[in-house]
Amino acid sequence: MNATSEYGLDEGEQQYKWPIPPERGWTADDLDRIPGLPPHTELIDGSLVFVSPQRRFHSRTLRLLDNALLNQAPPELDVDREMSVKLDPKNRPEPDIVVFRSEAVTGPDQTWYRPEDVVLAIEVVSPDSVSRDREVKPRKYAAAGVPYFWRVEEDEGLPVVYVYELDPATRSYGLAGIFHDRLTLKTPFPIDIDLTAIDRRRAE
Repeated sequence: MNATSEYGLDEGEQQYKWPIPPERGWTADDLDRIPGLPPHTELIDGSLVFVSPQRRFHSRTLRLLDNALLNQAPPELDVDREMSVKLDPKNRPEPDIVVFRSEAVTGPDQTWYRPEDVVLAIEVVSPDSVSRDREVKPRKYAAAGVPYFWRVEEDEGLPVVYVYELDPATRSYGLAGIFHDRLTLKTPFPIDIDLTAIDRRRAE
């Protein structure tokens, strides 16, 4: 029996060849060298993590937060969507949004930032990323010294933002607040975001 009939594929359908990991797992640098990886592939503990198709809530939330943060961030900080952070040789997650020091930019071909250049990492929780976004990633961001972390969850179509701040003594995050409808903060810079504007097309 050939592979086409065994797996129920139509004749002539091209099969995807998954990359075979090395004995000790992939490294952060491998993400730039492995051919044919799906977009937004992450590396967690030496293993490749693939993401599901993006939901509308996820896309609209990213647009809202990205635009607001770009408008409100001071000149010494900048904002990117879906750029990975090389935490260590075995971990290179891709936050949905990162706020980073502007001086960290090295050029148009850059694919990652160092954790010491990241001021804020934001993850918008999807059905397939719940445990990663609630447990695995924040623990790793905190251990790497990222000062602020936001986790965004959906509640009846609107974003709810859980804001965390790093305790440098323990290298762990403490919950600084849970925000519905409006997100107002003084750190890492003055921030004011109307969370109910997720579907608004233009600023009023």
